[in-house]
Parts: sequence; C-alpha cells; structure tokens
Amino acid sequence: MDFVVEHLKKHGIKPSVQRVAIMSYLMEYCTHPTVDVIYRDLHSKMPTLSRTTVYNTLSLLEEKDALSVLTIDSRNIHYDGDTSPHAHFMCRSCRRIFDVPLPSDNIDGSVAMPAGFKVEHTHLYYDGLCDKCRQGES
Repeated sequence: MDFVVEHLKKHGIKPSVQRVAIMSYLMEYCTHPTVDVIYRDLHSKMPTLSRTTVYNTLSLLEEKDALSVLTIDSRNIHYDGDTSPHAHFMCRSCRRIFDVPLPSDNIDGSVAMPAGFKVEHTHLYYDGLCDKCRQGES
C-alpha cells in the first residue's frame, strides 16, 4: 500500500482512502477496467463508495498523469494503472484489452513531429482477434 501512496504523492495527489483504493485496484488488476467495473469491484469492500467518487477520482488521476485513459473501445473508456510506454490490443470478439510491449528502439512510440509541436501523450492501439478467439474461429 505504501507504493500506492507514494505514487499518488509523486503525482501531486493527496492520498485519501478512496484514491488509494482506486489506484491500488488499477495497479493490482491489469485488466483495463471501466468506471462501472471499478465501482462494482470496490463497492463490496467500500459500501459508501459512489460511482461519482470513482469517476471524479479517475478524472483527477488522469489530470495528474497518474494513470492512462484508453479510448481503444468505442463503447467504453478504460483505465490503465501502468503509465510506462506500451501499446494496447483489443480483441474484436471477446473485447478484452491486452498490453503490448513496444520495440526497445521505439520505446516511446515517437515519430518525427513538425517543428514547434510538443507531444504530451502517445496512444498506440491495435485490434483484431486474440489467440483464444482466433482458435475458436477455426
């Protein structure tokens, strides 16, 4: 739990019980959950937790770059507690999202930007069929 508190402080976020619980959940479960999934899973342990608190906490964590927001899915926004450079793959059949390592020679996914441009975030998304779903098609 100490590493979660330190992570929040490093990003200029005052740790609260709810913030620590949500960030801890994101760091522990690498499933790229939605607001509803986070709320459902944490509400049983924290009955006073509201969807609004989850949403507002995720917005604060995003604003302070303490997590990544994934817009790979046109149906839902997903969240990733791993802010290290990596890509994502979404299976069009099961809708699961997987982390994809980037080649070490392009670890940040950077490209030549026009003069004067400043890149603040990079999102690299792939979609298709995961191995399990691909095998099910055969």
